[in-house]
Amino acid sequence: MKMRKKSELPVKQCAHCTLPFTWRKKWERDWGGVKYCSERCRRAARPAAGEGDAS
Repeated sequence: MKMRKKSELPVKQCAHCTLPFTWRKKWERDWGGVKYCSERCRRAARPAAGEGDAS
């Protein structure tokens, strides 16, 4: 595989913080499914369990 400059890598926008983030090797197999820039944003985007139940 040919080496690429960081500026040539694909970029997406985080669904939670809306900041841009670039492709990483660990996301190679699932780049289409990556929505968040970090684990922290992924956790913050999900509603907490039991928060909507006021019964």
